[in-house]
Amino acid sequence: MAITAAESLRYIKTVLRWATLLATACLAGCGGPDPGVDTADVDYREKLEDYVTVKLAADLSGLSDSQREMLPLLVEAAQVMDGLFWQQAYGDREALLEGIEDANARRFAEINYGPWDRLDNNRPFLPGVGPKPPGANYYPSNMTAEEFEVAAHNDPRLRSQYALVRRNTAGELLAIPYNVAFRDQLVAVAELLRQAASLAEDSGFRRYLQIRADALESNDYQPSDFAWMEMRDNAIDLVIGPIESYEDGLFGTKTAFEAYVLIKDKQWSDRLAKYSTMLPALQDGLPVPPEYKAEEPGGDSQLNAYDVLYYAGDCNAGAKTIAINLPNDEQVQLEKGSRRLQLKNAMRAKFDNILLPIADILIDEQQRDDIDFEAFFSNTMFHEVAHGLGIKNTLDGRGTVREALKDASSALEEAKADILGLHLIGKLTDAGEFPKEGLAGNYTTFLAGIFRSVRFGASSAHGRANSISFNYFQRSQAFSRDSVSGTYRIDAEKMRAAVDSLSGKILRLQGDGDYDGAKALLAEIGVLGGEVESDLARLEDAGIPVDIVFEQGLDQD
Repeated sequence: MAITAAESLRYIKTVLRWATLLATACLAGCGGPDPGVDTADVDYREKLEDYVTVKLAADLSGLSDSQREMLPLLVEAAQVMDGLFWQQAYGDREALLEGIEDANARRFAEINYGPWDRLDNNRPFLPGVGPKPPGANYYPSNMTAEEFEVAAHNDPRLRSQYALVRRNTAGELLAIPYNVAFRDQLVAVAELLRQAASLAEDSGFRRYLQIRADALESNDYQPSDFAWMEMRDNAIDLVIGPIESYEDGLFGTKTAFEAYVLIKDKQWSDRLAKYSTMLPALQDGLPVPPEYKAEEPGGDSQLNAYDVLYYAGDCNAGAKTIAINLPNDEQVQLEKGSRRLQLKNAMRAKFDNILLPIADILIDEQQRDDIDFEAFFSNTMFHEVAHGLGIKNTLDGRGTVREALKDASSALEEAKADILGLHLIGKLTDAGEFPKEGLAGNYTTFLAGIFRSVRFGASSAHGRANSISFNYFQRSQAFSRDSVSGTYRIDAEKMRAAVDSLSGKILRLQGDGDYDGAKALLAEIGVLGGEVESDLARLEDAGIPVDIVFEQGLDQD
């Protein structure tokens, strides 16, 4: 639908007139009373035990005085992102927290960015709070999907990944761009980024900060995504802005604010650099017909390792991210590739505090020695590599895979990355890049990792993705369970066959833009049940945490 200049001007004036009123009124909070939800017996102290607290530290000894001066500006910008994500996920943070008298309950709400338990399928944990709206606080709580589709047909701006959807005084749906709805906060962040840019010694990082600041004010993020891809030698990195769309459970479209302040680990990054050159060959070797791998991954893809100094917003809610694959813009990916950032200190914290204790309970004793940090690191890394492979646009020309698969897109993409990452490790092992005897260790570590990730719950795209892998492996007899000890043992040969088979299945669903097929797969094997539920309960009985929370910031000892 073409939009004239006059119509655009009228639209902008309307948005500006209503933005302050609507953003304030509709960001006050969501989730109405639901007498059917009983929270009277919630033990908040016990719920906090789902998380282990880890001090988030990074080695700053190699930074110059200017770089050290820059860090407080970046952390302050990240803290603003944290507040913006609260508004997207729930609404008024202070009103919620001030109304909670129990200190443990208040802390649990802080961790979850609202009154819904992210590790328990978004179950309400405060009295008087109803189910979490599928669309979080991106849409009016009384909006139906059908109403949205009709309105979006007439006004495609409603579909923007960088706009809230609200109602005007006539009750009609109205798109409010982020740079209008959150104007004051984003202008403040842009100023912080420009101040940081003035201290940047690396020209690429300086340019990125300047263009990203412009993006926050203009709502046009693609130029800054290209600038981010062009950085090479920066010791400090910053991921900031509206990025992932997991929080939008209604359409999987609206992006969430988040930020990471990162310090590059040059030694580990140098180890990873060679794999970037192998991406075209890996794409060509995918286990699907040629048309499903016809797109060529961009040639500027990078693999680097970092220590995280600060998490904020979406990436800090519930389960913490340990690796990043960005940008999500399909055009940038096709032209430039993507950057895969391995968050080494956070990864190590999860491995030591969660994965190893899980393995001691659920993995066959004779295979526990196969589990090590190198395997966990490579599994995570090639998960991110796999995000950049496959196909980004449907074969029938209807648009992107993300658009075609809608609310099934995120979970299926995470399942693809999980399983295709293991496929890639197998191919590289065949090529002599990894020792053949180590492949079984990758498989065993991956199985232990499934038990770690499925505990994030069915509301998590990563949790559903791991359920797909587990159920498919079980049907393929890629592992066996000892009924006496309750431990699992992988069959490496059957595991590899299942990995290749599931990789091909998911890549075809994506290339075909098969929404019905994707939903059917998620319904069939995207949820765990039966015996494995009792095994997961054993982990809880043993007091093994589900995830981590951070002591973070620049003022730590």
